[in-house]
Amino acid sequence: MTGLSVSYRTARGEVPAVTNVSFDVAPGETYGIVGESGCGKTTLSRALGRHLPPGGSITGGGVTVDGVEVPALSPAELRRWRTTSLAVVHQEAGSSLDPTMRIGAQLAEVLRLQGRGRAEARREAVALLARVRLPDPAAIARRYPHQLSGGQQQRVVIAAALATRPRLLVLDEPTTGLDATVQHEILDLLWALRAETDAAVVLISHDLALVGRLCERVGVLYAGRMVEEGPAAEVMASPRHPYTSALLASVPRLGVSRHARELAAIPGRPPVPGEEVGGCAFAPRCALADDLCRKRTPALEPAPGGRRARCHHTDRLLATPGSPFEEPSDAPGAPFAEPLDSSDSTGSSGSTGSPLEPTGPADGTDAPSGVPLLEVRGLTRKYGRTIVVDGVDLTIGRAEVLGLVGESGSGKTTLARAVAGLGPRGTGTIALHGRELAATVGRRDARDRRRVQMVFQNPETSLNPSHTVRAILTRAVRGLGGSRTAAELAARASLDDHLLDARPDRLSGGQKQRAAIARAFAGDPELVVCDEPVSALDVSVQAGVLRLLSEQQRLTGTSYLFISHDLAVVGYLADRIAVMYRGRIVEEGPASRVLAGPHHPYTASLVAASRARLDDPESIRLPAGEPAEEPVKESAEERVGSARAGGITRESEPARARPSGWASRIRWERAAGRDGVTKRKDANERKGVNVWEGVNVREGATGCGFAARCPLRIEGLCDSVDPPVAHTGDGHTVRCHLDTGDLPDTGDLPRTAVPVTAPGDRGTRHDPPTRDAKAPGDAQHTPATQHARHTHDTRDAQDSRDTQDTRDKEDGSP
Repeated sequence: MTGLSVSYRTARGEVPAVTNVSFDVAPGETYGIVGESGCGKTTLSRALGRHLPPGGSITGGGVTVDGVEVPALSPAELRRWRTTSLAVVHQEAGSSLDPTMRIGAQLAEVLRLQGRGRAEARREAVALLARVRLPDPAAIARRYPHQLSGGQQQRVVIAAALATRPRLLVLDEPTTGLDATVQHEILDLLWALRAETDAAVVLISHDLALVGRLCERVGVLYAGRMVEEGPAAEVMASPRHPYTSALLASVPRLGVSRHARELAAIPGRPPVPGEEVGGCAFAPRCALADDLCRKRTPALEPAPGGRRARCHHTDRLLATPGSPFEEPSDAPGAPFAEPLDSSDSTGSSGSTGSPLEPTGPADGTDAPSGVPLLEVRGLTRKYGRTIVVDGVDLTIGRAEVLGLVGESGSGKTTLARAVAGLGPRGTGTIALHGRELAATVGRRDARDRRRVQMVFQNPETSLNPSHTVRAILTRAVRGLGGSRTAAELAARASLDDHLLDARPDRLSGGQKQRAAIARAFAGDPELVVCDEPVSALDVSVQAGVLRLLSEQQRLTGTSYLFISHDLAVVGYLADRIAVMYRGRIVEEGPASRVLAGPHHPYTASLVAASRARLDDPESIRLPAGEPAEEPVKESAEERVGSARAGGITRESEPARARPSGWASRIRWERAAGRDGVTKRKDANERKGVNVWEGVNVREGATGCGFAARCPLRIEGLCDSVDPPVAHTGDGHTVRCHLDTGDLPDTGDLPRTAVPVTAPGDRGTRHDPPTRDAKAPGDAQHTPATQHARHTHDTRDAQDSRDTQDTRDKEDGSP
């Protein structure tokens, strides 16, 4: 790419989106492009294949792939070139697949465009699915996209990209929204396939750690211009531009909490296309800016080591210890620093000021002494035959942040929605201040609805698009009995006054999430459930939202149930962490203890995935097989009651679960306008695999749900006997058969041949190394002694075991 410039036609005339961008990518090389939303990353990726939307045009420079000048191609030549030389993997894999066609038919269609015959295309489609490591490729080929998890859908899209054997592969946010283990399986796959195809790969992402792992070189975009370029490892270790330094300072570090280091959110916002900025475009947000920066635009100057940077003060940046955007902290910044005592109401964010003293119920009554704010006991939730939450016990103290982590499909969102009064009914109790809450929000009184609020993952579907932000907040205050005005709520959420009269579609992603947080605090809640609130945000916007949540918690003494698949984000905000796998809490304790270990083998695999080294591709490979399937996402219509009521109110009735019977499913599909999708049973259905739910269902299974994936499992014990709860001290508990001295620390798990399919999948397996079970006379591992050890648990170990070994799935995050 040489001097590429792209503009869009608007009512104001031509608006530049990308200006004079140049870079080159060698065959077999991966080049990363990073930057905030609105900096031109997606426009650049579309320009590579001339996929610009209407009104967009290349106004300067060019793109050359294997000697082919792409902008000069005629429409017919462009179609042929795209068919043979270009492949694009988009962020939302589901939107790239036709919901009315089976997976095999879609891949065969791509292959037939390459000139294959019908039978040959069908055979090669199955072979492609095997190449991307999908279990039982023949069965996957017969499924529809909605019957696959998000990770499986992404692998199908990668398979379609490989069908063309492209010379240029563009990856546009390929792992955004995926949990750590699925993300690293995708990265491992891409790493292997890159060497196999020898294609030039362009990776576009806002995840700096991902770019550092996978790319040889990286370019940093800001306001449509390249501001820094160089070897990825060097750029991440020693940035030469203040913007790159600011992005890195916004990234949470695994094991470093808010008590030790405040995230440095970048002030202000990037200029929108067409906005005139004199001098350096980053000057209004830069801590090093002076009059020279505001008056003269810097050039992209070469630097030692193959680096280039667009800055007047590179020398000042290099002379500044750390990042100029880092805020000093009196607390030690060592990894796994101990958090402050969550029972101490003096605050925990490291900011100045005093929080409100949490005194108990908001109605003025006194809570019993020693009673936690929230207490969940024996909570079980099902969808049809599938147990999604299996007898969970959980407590959250006053002014405490409990982080909940686990792979997609582990039951996190279903548990969170149950606490908020949404989702299906089931057994177990949820108590607030020692008083039991009704299972559904419709049966809770106004006082209880005000006390428990929820911040959803996607603010776009939880904010009424026809109302202004002011109207949304005013309605929330009125409906929840709050005392603050819309302007006061917006100010506390760091929303500018002029945004109050804007509708949600005029707000950025971070601004929408701030509006959603402001609405959640409209009624002075005592518990806020945060379901993946920052998973799809840029690192700088994410840092701002996390700081906002920390500040709100410090000021109000509100408790959080904070859900995320990003361990670094959870470790930053949480005082305690609970790890969930297939509907069960397998580990719980102080955040520093859970992240540092010794911990459950499942937690060890999550931490290992998050700490994969940048210079070692093998560190991306996980010591476990296919994770639990991801859920089918809930529609916006099923959430509209909550969105329009200004919070959780009586309008937020739980969505009805899909019917479980096969005939009922066909009737359900016909009613939904999807007749024909499920008229024929898949072979897997006859084998006992519930393909509708996307999980394997085996009635009457017992044992540890992680046994089939665990490289430390004990044969004959872990897969047949329910594990006990071991107490390691300081409130740290682990549900595992291993002795506490044998539990792995981070990095202890071996990197050897491991299963690539989950229990119930029919596919090639590579058995992991296992430990022999103890002899029957060994009291430590006999079933009899295991039963004795179960008495230390807080509930009956046999409750709700009928489908323990199923691949449980969530209801989907709203």
